[in-house]
Amino acid sequence: MPVPADPTMLHPMPEQPRVVLLRPLVKSPLIEVGEYSYYDDPDDPTAFETRNVLYHYGPEKLVIGKFCALGTGVRFIMNGANHRMDGPSTFPFPTMGGSWAEHFDLLTGLPNRGDTVVGNDVWFGHGTTVMPGVRIGHGAIIGAGAVVTTDVPDYGIVGGNPARLIRTRFSDDEIDRLLAVAMGVPPVERSRDWGRDWPAEHITGHVRTIMSGNIAELEAAAPDRA
Repeated sequence: MPVPADPTMLHPMPEQPRVVLLRPLVKSPLIEVGEYSYYDDPDDPTAFETRNVLYHYGPEKLVIGKFCALGTGVRFIMNGANHRMDGPSTFPFPTMGGSWAEHFDLLTGLPNRGDTVVGNDVWFGHGTTVMPGVRIGHGAIIGAGAVVTTDVPDYGIVGGNPARLIRTRFSDDEIDRLLAVAMGVPPVERSRDWGRDWPAEHITGHVRTIMSGNIAELEAAAPDRA
């Protein structure tokens, strides 16, 4: 019987140490990553939590789905990067210590856009930046060098600074079908897809359909129909 790839291996490609699976790597309780999502970096991919997730002091989370591909230099800017903008200066004086620290209340209540959430099967190009609180839909593609400041729809392709929607990969009807294909749920329930709900063993038998088939073939291969 075909055996699926091991989602617990830190280096799924031993001959390429620059590639790491993020789920077995991350330790922070503020970061959640689905199985098989990977990061590629020729320098030190194992430093992802400190080099690629910045200003992450909490309580907001970074949530990344399954089967996401993160190119070198992808960075997530978290809410801790915010500064006051309502006064003459944006400088965070209390963080410098001394008697300035007595005014730490000036740094409370800063804008917080909440969790940053990435769906399943999202491809991030080289050097992309994701700003705080952004939500990126399933199957999206983020172009190299893009700065994502607003939400990205399911199967959207975005690029630029700030990132703009270039197009969607499929029609609205096709996207509904893709998001519903896992368990045959109605299109209105746009929360399931093959990346989250198909068992790895089932995916193993249908890799070619997932990568190169059409939507009807993917629907026919779903666990409740195959």
